[in-house]
Amino acid sequence: MCASDCPDVETIEFLLAALERASEAVVIVDSDLRVSHFNAAAETIWGVRRSEVLDCDADCLGFSDLRHSASSEFTIRRSDGSRIRAQLSASRVEIGGRSSYMVFVRDITAEVKRRERIALLNLVADKTTRAVVVTDRNLRVVYTNAAFSGMFGYTAAEAQGRQANELLAGRLTDRNTLAKLRRRICDGRGDEEEILAYDSDGNEIWVSATVKAFRNDRGRIKYVFALLSDVSENKQLRSLQQLIMGALADELPLTEIADRLCRRVEVIAPDVVASVLHVDSDGLVHPLGGPSLPDDYSRALEGVAIGPNIGSCGSAAYYGKPVLAEDLDTDPRWQPFKTRPLAVGLKACWSTPIKAKDGRVIGTFAFYFREHRAPSRWHQRIVDACVQLGALAIERKEARAQIARLAYHDMLTGLPNRTQLRQLINQAIDDCKGSQLALIFLDLDHFKDVNDTLGHPAGDALLVEFAKRLRPRIQPSDLLGRLSGDEFVIVLPNCDPARASRVASNITAALASPIWIDNRQVPISASMGISICPDNATDIDTLMQQADAAMYTAKEAGRSTHRFFSADMNRLAEQRLVFSAALRQAIANDGLRLVYQPQTRTVDGALYGVEALSRWHDPELGEVPPSKFIPLAEEVGLIEQIGLWSIREACRQMAAWRRAGLDVPCVAVNLSPLNFQNATLAAVVAETIAANGLPPEALMLEITEGVLVNERSAAIETMNAIRKLGVGLSLDDFGTGYSSLSRLAHLPIRELKIDRSFMRNIERDASALAIATAVVRVGQSLKMAVVAEGVETEGQRRLLAGLGCDVVQGYLCARPMAPEAFERWLVEHAIEQSRAMRKSVDEARSQPKPSLLVASTGG
Repeated sequence: MCASDCPDVETIEFLLAALERASEAVVIVDSDLRVSHFNAAAETIWGVRRSEVLDCDADCLGFSDLRHSASSEFTIRRSDGSRIRAQLSASRVEIGGRSSYMVFVRDITAEVKRRERIALLNLVADKTTRAVVVTDRNLRVVYTNAAFSGMFGYTAAEAQGRQANELLAGRLTDRNTLAKLRRRICDGRGDEEEILAYDSDGNEIWVSATVKAFRNDRGRIKYVFALLSDVSENKQLRSLQQLIMGALADELPLTEIADRLCRRVEVIAPDVVASVLHVDSDGLVHPLGGPSLPDDYSRALEGVAIGPNIGSCGSAAYYGKPVLAEDLDTDPRWQPFKTRPLAVGLKACWSTPIKAKDGRVIGTFAFYFREHRAPSRWHQRIVDACVQLGALAIERKEARAQIARLAYHDMLTGLPNRTQLRQLINQAIDDCKGSQLALIFLDLDHFKDVNDTLGHPAGDALLVEFAKRLRPRIQPSDLLGRLSGDEFVIVLPNCDPARASRVASNITAALASPIWIDNRQVPISASMGISICPDNATDIDTLMQQADAAMYTAKEAGRSTHRFFSADMNRLAEQRLVFSAALRQAIANDGLRLVYQPQTRTVDGALYGVEALSRWHDPELGEVPPSKFIPLAEEVGLIEQIGLWSIREACRQMAAWRRAGLDVPCVAVNLSPLNFQNATLAAVVAETIAANGLPPEALMLEITEGVLVNERSAAIETMNAIRKLGVGLSLDDFGTGYSSLSRLAHLPIRELKIDRSFMRNIERDASALAIATAVVRVGQSLKMAVVAEGVETEGQRRLLAGLGCDVVQGYLCARPMAPEAFERWLVEHAIEQSRAMRKSVDEARSQPKPSLLVASTGG
């Protein structure tokens, strides 16, 4: 600057005076960076007097390098220790011919705090999950946060300056709701509304909008603030869940639940028509809900089978995955079904399978569209929720149906059970006024034997086959049900005795051929009792009792037949109840007894052993034969107790005989197959013989052939355990049942018994002789003793001895006797054996000795 340009002293003084009055702090620093001027405002900002800083180095004020600082912010440390934030603006000036720096300093502490507050608010706004949008009074966007961009897909720059309603509204946005929001904003009230909005890709988003207006000092709207929350899932989808859960809690029918679901979906997704179908276990569809579909179209879907080309729903159910048809008119899967949907403006269909927890497809949930399109993201979210709700509702229906089946149907055969039968029979009786009704009570013959020998799975298979053979023998209007176990009931409305007899005979014929169970042929037959309403009775309980009594009469007549109820049968049924109660009492009070039948060797007549046989004499009923109380014990479940009692009593008697010096080699006890299903039988036997001091070979347990057929390991393990004790096992009635020679060779059997039925005609019937011969040969080849039962004549004994049979038992030797009578017989038998032996010796001695004959010739 030239000298002429330098301000004069007066000018400088004027300038300095003006700077002194300035509101901003003014500091002049000379070229040596020392403070040459410090105005009053500077004293206020730094909190020091100018005399303390004049001619001091500029560093004391916190200035850095002023030569490179045009404008900057810095922190002032005041004399009282406080700090303020200031803005510095420096420029070079010539004052009095010297170069200096004029520094203007402004306290911006409040401004910085405001900026920091705004930055913090922006940070908070960007971190919140709720979208924030601020517009001017004309609804042009001036600010959006990060959540807005994440929710709607617009960057802040893309949203800036655009009309908010144009940015977020779409073709299905409720314009009335938008207008209501504007009115309330203008009224100064603000509001909160739920509204359907759209993102940048056109996807629907249900939002809850809280809108407020901010006004200037004159009361005019300056900004509009909106806080937007995505309520698609939190509220809209939850409303679906609440709707369905409430309907389930109210136990509404499934069709009404599906209808409500579809209607609610069509509210939150206005561009779709919803449909729910049920898919049954046979793969057939049944409409459940579709209130916006034509009724005739829904009815036409009833009973359609799912398949790979059965529209969208049938295909989705078939493949177990969603199927989309964007054009029903051209999609090959829709050709047989498209006419009606197209007629009402439905152009596309998207179907998703509804699956149960076990993965089965149990239904479909479908969206029909009025334009050619694919589902949106919002549609997908709705469907994800709805298939779960649909599965819950349908599985609940299936569960209730299953409960009903359990309550009213037999799970094995699918027939009505006792509970439902009573209802159905009562209804049939009420309906048969003026006509006759027949009630047939059926009981499988020898079913217990199948269960005991082949096992319960085989018994179940027999029951299922029995039910299958019964169904074709009755009419659709007739009733068939299972009471329990092997007991079934048939009710024939409008049926006279003649037709009832024909039905029963047809059933007998249908059961004539045996069935195959596990590669075994098993015979099947039933005994049937028939009662007639109103001839015999008019109430269900009496009819059932009468038919039951008639059924027992059929069993006594030889089974596999039928009998009609008569008045005498009531007496027999009552007698059966009396006998079963008395038998139970006899077992509990030790009212049974054992008698003993001797078994003798064919070779020399010596005692081989005795068989213990149960007898029952009741004080009131008198002598009850085994042929009556043994089957009764099997029917009422007492046979196993009788077997265990017989073991204990026979061992006790054997011990008494041995203490008395009587030589009885062995006692045989008959057991039921049920005894061998009891895993504790071997332990009971071991304990019993030990308690009586008997050697194991003194006891023989007789089993029937049915045990051999039993494939279950329990019976075989029990037999092996008994043989390990040293106790013998005898196979009773060999040749009358299911015996398998291959199994017999591997079982621990020590003795075979020829059934008494073969003895009657063994001297005249070649077949009986052939069977007896075969049994003896089997016993000899397997090194088993063979005992023939029912031997009554000397001819039979000699024939058996000639065959090589080891032992005979029957009336020829002795009848079954009480222990005291057997003891006398044993003494007499020993005497007879001694006499026979002496006689044999004497006869041998009296025979002439052979002589030597010499032939000579005469001369």
